[in-house]
Amino acid sequence: MNGSLVQRARAPESDRALAACEVCGLPLDSEPFDESGFGDVPGPGQEVLLARFELSPQYCGVLENFSQYVGDRQGLLSGVMETPGLLWQLRVNHRPLYPYVRLEHIVNPWGFGSFPVVIRLEEAATLEFVVRNLNAPAPPAGRIARVGGRLTGRFWYNPRYGDATSHARPRR
Repeated sequence: MNGSLVQRARAPESDRALAACEVCGLPLDSEPFDESGFGDVPGPGQEVLLARFELSPQYCGVLENFSQYVGDRQGLLSGVMETPGLLWQLRVNHRPLYPYVRLEHIVNPWGFGSFPVVIRLEEAATLEFVVRNLNAPAPPAGRIARVGGRLTGRFWYNPRYGDATSHARPRR
């Protein structure tokens, strides 16, 4: 025989690679997200949600940076790196995000050109930045009284999750 008995079928449009940037690999139609928030230091055993970003169904994304803020009642406490009694966590779908599962100090200070990260966010993920008080007493004057957090990244529509035909199961 002069040919193969098996012929390759073309992949549906949704399974073909998305048009991506040749430099960074992100889809060309990606959009930025930038969420931030502030709050008082939570009471002992309590936590406060600092920032939250929720991807819609059929959308994926990437976390590119996060920042931490600490301040007294007057404003930023410049140079403070240790946050005794406070646990900072990044969570995806309510689960701690490795390697940021147990930060007890400032690793990316707000406004200081922090270290970028590149962490893929799966379809419809919810990203949260929280700080929890590990039973530390109320802060004395001149100490940490306010906390803040910021999340930045990009997100895009992923047709792989939106095309019903690519998820259909074969009939038996």
